[in-house]
Amino acid sequence: MAAITAKDVKALRDRTGAGMMDCKNALEEAGGDEEKAVEIIQKKGLAKVAKRAGAIATEGVIHAYIHAGSRIGVLVEVNCQTDFVARSPEFQEFASAVGLQIASMSPLFVRRADITSDALAKQKELFLGQLDEEEQQTGKKRPDEAKEKIITGKLDKWQGEICLEEQPAVTSEDGKTIGQLAEALSAKIGEKISVRRFVRFELGEGVEKKQSDLAADVQAAIAGG
Repeated sequence: MAAITAKDVKALRDRTGAGMMDCKNALEEAGGDEEKAVEIIQKKGLAKVAKRAGAIATEGVIHAYIHAGSRIGVLVEVNCQTDFVARSPEFQEFASAVGLQIASMSPLFVRRADITSDALAKQKELFLGQLDEEEQQTGKKRPDEAKEKIITGKLDKWQGEICLEEQPAVTSEDGKTIGQLAEALSAKIGEKISVRRFVRFELGEGVEKKQSDLAADVQAAIAGG
């Protein structure tokens, strides 16, 4: 194994924010492999966070994000355990990333536990209707057991798509989800980080727009002239 240098330790510290001795020990444990050392530090950091899981995360920020053009706006509450962390650049950056995520990907819930039974039942009914329509078109009827298995898979995929924590972050180059980014930040700073709630506004959303027939409007203008 190559000797662990001060440069190696500093590089790992810059990536993880962990203490110098923690970085040195992680590199030694990983045999000098920086990627493995990062994993070791994250796991140890998450273990520390787990010990503090009983602490209530009531600090944080309510972040406001307005998309370019001012047609989409987001308010999101992101929690941590101390005001000190809430003011840190890393926490503020995460809150901004979450706001952009909500504006871009339109999640409906923060996590699966937040999905209402009514929403699940409605989506299941929709998927069943789609399968029935497909069977009518193809003339091939599936056994009830096979149909239930398909519906279960579709519901699982749907929940992953509409839950904020499971969506791949639009700001992440390596495909990490919002939940994984929150876990990584929690490990780095040693506090529980979580998104509590959000609301997303889109200009004109829910307003029934008047449908206009351009050809008819032109004819009416000519006739009126």
